Amino acid sequence: MTEPMETNNPLLNTHGLPCFADIKPEHVEPAIDQVLAANRQAIKALTSSQKSFSWESLVNPLSLLDDQLSRAWSPVRHLNSVMNSESLREAYNACLPKLSDYATEMGQNMALFKAYEELASGPEFNNLNAAQQTVINHALRDFRLSGVDLPEERKIRYREIAQELSRLTAKYEENVLDSTQSWQQHVGSAEALSGLPEYALNLLAQNARQRDLEGFLITLEFPSYYAIMTFADDPALRETVYTAYCTRASDQGPHDAAYDNSEIMNRILALRHEQARLLGFASYAHLSLATKMAKTPEEVISFLEDLADRAVPAARRELEELREFAAQHLQLEDLQPWDIGYAAEKLRKQAYDLSQEDLKPYFPADHVVRGLFALVEKLFAVRIQEKTGVSVWHEDVRYYEILDKQSGAVRAGFYFDLYARRHKRGGAWMDVCLNRMRVGEQLQLPVAYMTCNSTPPVDGKPALFTHDEVLTLFHEFGHGLHHMLTQVDCADVAGINGVEWDAVELPSQFMENWCWEREALDMFAAHHETGESLPQELFDKLIATRHFQAAMQLVRQLEFALFDMRLHGEYDPERGALIQETLDRIRAQVAVVKPPSFNRFQHGFSHIFAGGYAAGYYSYKWAEVLSADAFARFEEEGLFNPSVGASFLQQILEQGGSRPAIDSFKAFRGRDPDIEALLRHSGLAA
Repeated sequence: MTEPMETNNPLLNTHGLPCFADIKPEHVEPAIDQVLAANRQAIKALTSSQKSFSWESLVNPLSLLDDQLSRAWSPVRHLNSVMNSESLREAYNACLPKLSDYATEMGQNMALFKAYEELASGPEFNNLNAAQQTVINHALRDFRLSGVDLPEERKIRYREIAQELSRLTAKYEENVLDSTQSWQQHVGSAEALSGLPEYALNLLAQNARQRDLEGFLITLEFPSYYAIMTFADDPALRETVYTAYCTRASDQGPHDAAYDNSEIMNRILALRHEQARLLGFASYAHLSLATKMAKTPEEVISFLEDLADRAVPAARRELEELREFAAQHLQLEDLQPWDIGYAAEKLRKQAYDLSQEDLKPYFPADHVVRGLFALVEKLFAVRIQEKTGVSVWHEDVRYYEILDKQSGAVRAGFYFDLYARRHKRGGAWMDVCLNRMRVGEQLQLPVAYMTCNSTPPVDGKPALFTHDEVLTLFHEFGHGLHHMLTQVDCADVAGINGVEWDAVELPSQFMENWCWEREALDMFAAHHETGESLPQELFDKLIATRHFQAAMQLVRQLEFALFDMRLHGEYDPERGALIQETLDRIRAQVAVVKPPSFNRFQHGFSHIFAGGYAAGYYSYKWAEVLSADAFARFEEEGLFNPSVGASFLQQILEQGGSRPAIDSFKAFRGRDPDIEALLRHSGLAA
C-alpha cells in the first residue's frame, strides 16, 4: 500500500505479511527511526504544499503513512509479548519514547488540525460517506484530547507526561512477566502432588524436563497455577502457590524486590490525573469516558452498584454454601482464599457429578478449532482454511485465511498462538497485524493476531482444553471476527478501530454464548480417542453448572471495575493514589471473599495499568448487556437462523467503528438494549 523503502530491513516491508523468521532485535530501532523520519518529512510537505484539502489529498496520504508505521511496529509489539527476550525488550523500550513523541507531535500538529477543520466545514464533507465523516469527526476530537489547543508550555508538559507513561506502563508489564517467570517450585515425587489429574502431572513433568530437571516443576504460568489451585490436596502447597501468584511484582511474597510495581503504579496514576487536568477534565475517569458510550463516572458507578445490589446477596449465599461443604466434607473448618478453587471443584463434583476433568477429553484442541471454524462458517457465510508457508514466530503458530463462501475471495487472515510457554505474556488477547484499508483501487485486507495461554500438548498427546479455555478461545475469536469481517474501507474506523471501548467486548462475549448450546457444542465437542459426541448426561450436567457460583464470579468482576473507576475518578494529588485503601473500601462494599493482607492483586492488574482498560474495566459488564441481548435474538428466532446471522454480520461486525455502537446495536436488535438477558445469563433473573 505504501512506497517501498530501499532497505534490507524486514520491518520495512510495505506489502504482504511480516517475515517473522527474519526479524531480529537489531532491526527494530533503525526501522522505527527511518519510518518516523520519513513520515515527519511527508507530513510537513503535505501541510505546506496545499492551500485547500480534500479526502484524497489529506486523509488518504495520512492513512498510508500510519500504515507504514503500523507495519514496522506491530510485529515488534507482538513479538515482545509472545517471544520476549532481553535484546528484544531493550530494542522495544528504546523505541517507546520515540513513538510517544511522534504521537503527541501529530496530535498537537496545528497545521494538520486546521486541515481537518477545513475539511469538516467545507463543501466536500456532506458528500463523504458515513465512515469518512466519522473519521474526520474522530480526528478533530482526538486532536483536542491530545492538547492541540493548549498553550505551548502545557503542550510541552503533555508531551513529557505521555512519554513517561509510555515507559512506565511498559515497565509495569515487564515486572509482571519477570516476577511470573522467576518463581518456580521443584517437586521430587508425585506423592507431594496428590489430587492432581494425570494431564496436570504430565504438564509439570514436562516443565521439569524442559529445564533439565527430574520430577515435577510448578510455575506461575496459568495452566500450572490453575492445576494446583483446583486439584492439589495439600493445603500448604496451595497456600505457597497462591502466595507467589497474588504477590507478583509487589513488595510482598517470594519475589525479587526489583520487580515491585508499587511506585510505578503511584506514578502512573499521578501522571494520568495531571494529563486529564491539563486537558480540562476533572479526573482521568472523565477523560477516559470522552470516547466511550458511558458519559460520566457517576453513570458507570451507578450501573455497577445496581448489579452489585442484585449479586452480593446471592454471592454471600454461595460462599456460605461452600464454607459449609468444606467444613463438612473436606475438613477445612476455616476456608481460606487458597482453598476456594479446590473446595469449589469438589462441591461441583458432589452437587452436579461434574468436574472440569470430566469434560476435557471432549475438547481436544484441534477439534475445538475446527468446530469453531465450522460454527463461524455457518453463522456468517464464510469459509476458513489454513495457509501454509507463512512465516511465524513459533512452531505452534498456525495461519488461516477467511474466504467469502460464495465468491471464494479472501476477506482476512489471522495467526493462532494458543498455548502457554516461557517468555510469553499471560492472558489472552486479539491484536491488529494489518488493518483493512482502501486507497484508490488498492485494498489491504485485515489480519489479526489471536493469542491464548491454554494448556499445551504434553508428551506428544493432543492438547485437551477445559470448558473455560474453550470459552476464552471463542471470546478472542469474537474480537478477531470484529476486526476481520469489517467491510469499512477507512482504516481509522475499520474493524475494532474507532469502536467505543465499552462496546468493543460485544462480539467477543457474544461468541461465548455458543459454548453453552447443544447444537453448537456438537460442532466442536468430541472425545479425543473415540470421536464420540458429548453425552447428553454430561451436557445436562454442564448446563446445570452454568450458574454455579456465578454471583461470586460477578461480584469479583464488579470489584475490579469499581476499583478501577474510583481509583481514576477520585484521585487527589494532595493525598496520593491510596491504591490499597481504595481497594479495601471497594472490597468492603462488594467482595464476599476477603483476601489476606499480603494479597497484591493490583500489582498484576495489567488491564488498567498497562493495557487499554484504565477507567474502562467496567466495559466488560457494560458490553455484556449488549452481547447477552444480541444473543437473545438468536435464542428467540433460531440459533442458526440465516437471516439473524446475516443481520449480526452486517449490522455489528461489518460496521466497525463507522457509526456509534448504539446505532449498530439498534439496527440489529430493533430497539434499545435490555439488561434482562444479562441477568438471566448470570443466574440473577427474577
